[in-house]
Order: sequence, then structure tokens, then C-alpha cells
Amino acid sequence: MDQPNQSYSRGAQDKTLLAMTIGQAFDHTVAQHADGEALVVRHQQCRYTWRQLAATVDLHARAFLALGMQTGDRLGIWAPNCAEWCISQIASAKLGVILVNINPAYRTSELDYVLKQSGCQWLVCAGSFKGSDYHAILQELSPDLRSMISLDPSPPAEFLPWSQLAALGSGVPPEQLHTRQASLHFDQAVNIQYTSGTTGFPKGATLSHHNILNNGYMVGESLGLTAQDRLVIPVPLYHCFGMVMGNLGCITHGTTMIYPNDGFDPLLTLTAVAEERATGLYGVPTMFIALLDHPRRGECDLSTLRTGIMAGATCPIEVMRRVISELHMGEVQIAYGMTETSPVSLQTGANDDLERRVTTVGRTQPQLENKIIDTDGNTVARGEIGELCTRGYSVMLGYWNNPEGTRDAIDDAGWMHTGDLATMDEHGYVCIAGRNKDMIIRGGENVYPRELEEFFFTHPAVADVQIIGIPDARYGEEIVAWVKFHPGHVANELELQTWCKGRIAHFKTPKHFKFVDEFPMTVTGKIQKFRMREISIEELRTQPN
Repeated sequence: MDQPNQSYSRGAQDKTLLAMTIGQAFDHTVAQHADGEALVVRHQQCRYTWRQLAATVDLHARAFLALGMQTGDRLGIWAPNCAEWCISQIASAKLGVILVNINPAYRTSELDYVLKQSGCQWLVCAGSFKGSDYHAILQELSPDLRSMISLDPSPPAEFLPWSQLAALGSGVPPEQLHTRQASLHFDQAVNIQYTSGTTGFPKGATLSHHNILNNGYMVGESLGLTAQDRLVIPVPLYHCFGMVMGNLGCITHGTTMIYPNDGFDPLLTLTAVAEERATGLYGVPTMFIALLDHPRRGECDLSTLRTGIMAGATCPIEVMRRVISELHMGEVQIAYGMTETSPVSLQTGANDDLERRVTTVGRTQPQLENKIIDTDGNTVARGEIGELCTRGYSVMLGYWNNPEGTRDAIDDAGWMHTGDLATMDEHGYVCIAGRNKDMIIRGGENVYPRELEEFFFTHPAVADVQIIGIPDARYGEEIVAWVKFHPGHVANELELQTWCKGRIAHFKTPKHFKFVDEFPMTVTGKIQKFRMREISIEELRTQPN
């Protein structure tokens, strides 16, 4: 029962957590829906029923056994979205091998750090992606690995072609896989995901079967997924959004997984929805903006859509309204979380009214707790702003081989400190005001970028906007707005500043505007505000007075 005056909320207890490993959950779904369509990978032109996917997964798990992979060994995967990614995810989980997700955008130094920090012994890699030659990078790096498995059909000699794994697997009796799988328990680590910090080295969030299987399950439960649903997944698999909310959400409900391409392409995504008669679609706000503004959207029949998730960044109100009305996603939900919480801790519901779905990130997920605290660690009153903390089954085991980082993130009572500023209303709905570090203090006034971004979204010319603060000698910080316009629309700095007058407090009006076609962002679509700050500071420093 929620505390009426405190910003504390406990999620519903009526949904039971799954007490099984990922391999057990997968086998359960295969037994129930053997002939249903499990996986469609459009750019590779391949389709699997659950029975076919299970046969492929088990054969490749046996190949991993032939290569000598033991429970607890780390297997890196450095590749964009593809069938082999999904197969590797499930096959490694069946062996108790810890899958290390590697960002496809990583280059030599980042790759070297992650492979060494995680202690990877094995690596599955693409041949190339977006102009980057993965083979050449690995040859230059010469990592200390027992084997490098390439998805390229004709890799250099030091790489084992993926195509040879089937023959390797056929030499291992199925009983060996069954014995290994039976020896596992659901609290064991199964995945390491590196969080992209703005300073210092990335930290490896270590997640168990229990963490991510149940989070994918609860997300799917909120969406009402069934074996009749077909979910388009254009978000990266290396990130929680793709591999947990996407793959595991589908696996726990018998829902078809559809990958439209190796990376996000708006037209291929729209085409996949139309041709596959998809009922669900995932994306971050920048993806949905690209879909909505695509000139050929009208050619695609999107009427089968009913649900989906917008997450990964703050979800602008006007974008959400258009997703509901123009993409037919009447049951679309917002999910909030972080890699360290598997990832989702708050989610709106299918029955929430439009206002709550466009102004909050929902309520506490089943079997979890959230609270909002002040700088002294005290729970604040409802409606007051503070730091959001999460506790429960979804909180990571810790940062891999980083006890100090773990202690800084998870307190003695088991609360994960998110670093996000938030408020909780009397009904338990949470609003995210932004990151602690993103808050702008201008002349002693607190300015929350999220609030200002929502305001600018109501301007008819603005398609997307990001608000940042930069140092200022007089006021401490000044406000900069990076603005992207709808196609065919434009406005200048004076027009936007004039438009602000009388609508928002004068101290919230940005002093500087930068008009862009794209924002600096990660491959998961998360805006890199620290890069925007660096660029803005440099550009304004070099401008003549």
C-alpha cells in the first residue's frame, strides 16, 4: 500500500515472478507455441518458427560447448541486429555463459577496455558495420581471446566462421547441453551491459537470469502481449531495450520478434510494420519523430498497430500525441528505467488516460519499489522534487569487478540511486525532471530542461529540441536550445525568443539557439548532452563579441 504523504510506491503484487532461467523460459514457450512464428529478420530474409529457432539455438549451444565454454565464462558479442545475435543470446544463457554486450559503435580503445575489463574469452563479431571494419580493428588489437567467431561468410584466417558452428555442434551429444542447462539457477549472472558514462570508463552492469527475464516478462504483461502479437524491434539488441524488453518480452509471451534491419532505418521500419502486420512497435523519441515525418509514411498501412513502447529518453508530449493518432498506437506506453535496473522500473498502463501517458513515466512496476529522496536521504513529500531510487528483483548484481562503483550506486538497504530528479503525485505517478547533472541553475533559479523542452514542442515549427546549460560569468549558467524543425518549417532566434515572452518566466528563455538537423547521440538514440555542451561552449567562445 502506497504511503499517501510520502514519495514512496510499491508496485502491484498480483503478478508472480518467474522462478526459472532464460533457457527454461525459452523451452517452455517452444513447447507451447512450437509452430508459431518466433523470429523474422527481414534484412537477412530469414524466418523461424519456435521449433526451428529452438533447434538452431540448441545446435549452436552445443557448438559453444565444443569450443570449451564453461559456466561463468564471458562471451562478447559485437554486432548489429541480426538473427545470430538472438541465437547467441539464448544459446549462451542455456550454458550459463555470461553474454557481454558490446556497442556496435565502439572502436579500438573502447573495445579493448571492455574485452579486458570483462575478461572475455570468446567473441562473436560482425565483419563490418556502417563503414567500420571489425576484422581490421580486431587484427590491430590482437586481443587475448580463445576464439573469435565472425558472422562474415569469408573472414580472415584467424577468425572462425559462424557457418562452421553447426558442424561443431553436431559432434556434441544433446545430453551434454541438457546436463549443463539443468545445473544452472536463476540468480546466476547471465549478461554484462556497459553503461556509457559521460566521464570515466564505462561500468559493466552485471545482470542475472532473474533480473532480465522477469523484467522482460513484466513489460510484456503491461503491454498485454500474447502469441498473436507481432512486435517490430528497430532498437539495438546490444541495449536492454532490444534484448530484454524486446527479445525476452517476446520469448516469455510467445510473441513474434521482428527485426526490420541491422540498424534503424525509418522507411524499412514502416515497411516492416505494414508487411508483417505488426501489432507492436518499439522506439526512442527520435525514432518515432523520424517515422512520423517520413515522406513515404502514407504509403504504409499501419492500421494493425495497437501498442508499443517509447523509452530510452524523455518522451515529448506532442510526439506522443502524434504516435497515438497517426501511428494508430492507441495503447502505446512509456517505460522508464536504466541498465542497472534491467531496465524498467516505471511504466504507464494501457488503461491510463492520455494525460497521464503523455505527462508521466507511469507507476512502479509489479514487485518493485520506488522512492524519491532529498540530499540527506530522507523521503520527500508527494509533489516535491528529489532523486529517484529503485529497489527489488530488477536491481543488478553489481558492476562487474568494480565493488567501489557498486557501493556508490546501491546503498546498504538495496536501493539503486538513479541520479534522476523526479516527483511523485498522490496516485503514485512519477514525472522525471531530468538528470541531477542536467539541472540548470541560472541566477539562483532552478531550470529543468525537460519542462522547457515540453514547452518548445508546442511551437508549430519545432520537431525536436534539447535544452542544456553552459557556464556564464554573470548568471552562473545560461540556457542554450538546440532546435530541429519539421520539414518545410523554420524560425529564427528572435522569433523563438519573442514567442517565449508572456508564455514562460523570463529566466527560462534561452539566450542562445542552435539550429540542427541531428543531435549528437549514442546508437541507442540517447541524446549526448555533454557533447552538446562541449560544442556550444566552443562555438560561443569563438564567436566575435
